[in-house]
Amino acid sequence: MTMQRDWVLILGASSGFGAAAARAFAQAGHNILGVHLDRSSTRPIVDALQADIRSKGVRCHFFNVNAADDSKRDETLEQVKQLLEEHGGQVQVLIHSLAFGSLLPLVGTEKQPGLRPKQMTMTLEVMGHSLVWWSRDLVRQGLMTRGGRIFAMTSSGSHTAFHAYGAVGAAKAALESHIRYLAMELAPLQITANAILAGVTDTPALRKIPGHESLIENATKRNPSQRLTTCEDVAACLVTLSGQGTHWMTGNTLRVDGGEDICS
Repeated sequence: MTMQRDWVLILGASSGFGAAAARAFAQAGHNILGVHLDRSSTRPIVDALQADIRSKGVRCHFFNVNAADDSKRDETLEQVKQLLEEHGGQVQVLIHSLAFGSLLPLVGTEKQPGLRPKQMTMTLEVMGHSLVWWSRDLVRQGLMTRGGRIFAMTSSGSHTAFHAYGAVGAAKAALESHIRYLAMELAPLQITANAILAGVTDTPALRKIPGHESLIENATKRNPSQRLTTCEDVAACLVTLSGQGTHWMTGNTLRVDGGEDICS
């Protein structure tokens, strides 16, 4: 099987890390499967991304669905199965880059109410638990087999407290735990699972975080290169980490931050 016929499935493919990864893997010769949730107002951006991917000579199929909906996941994977039967190959790489959750304090005040139980549950399901269901179904249905790579985008909020980030931080901590258990359970199939902890990156998701301006300022000062991490920095690492030489590296949370975390 040639690289040209491998597929990369990206959850959260329309912007940020997901979009950059789609472009990078397409440039490396992989076909792209993208799952995203966009309204009509942002569809032109998604259409342009798909056109850019196809211009690199690979196949590209996007699914505008809620990745945390069980029935939509089933429908999407059935379509993926049909695509693989028609065009060949397998899902070589799964990238979990979903950024949809509630940004509210746990306790709250009169001016800013705290999280409701449904908001906490939704955030954990979308940004954490959905990784397990997609990984499990890909493997169970034979869409990802030996040599597969699973990556999940985490953040420093998994272990550091930020204002109004409690639900997302919990989801990221769960995500990292899921990665460790997926790595253990899938090792006999020679499928690896690793979390990617990028440095502070100016993405649409970051700009939704209250006080993101100070996060950007502090990260720029701390980083030894005096700049933020970019989505392209992370995407390039993902392509490299998907190679055959990384088959023995699994269950990790890997920092891709240009040394940001080691500097005070």
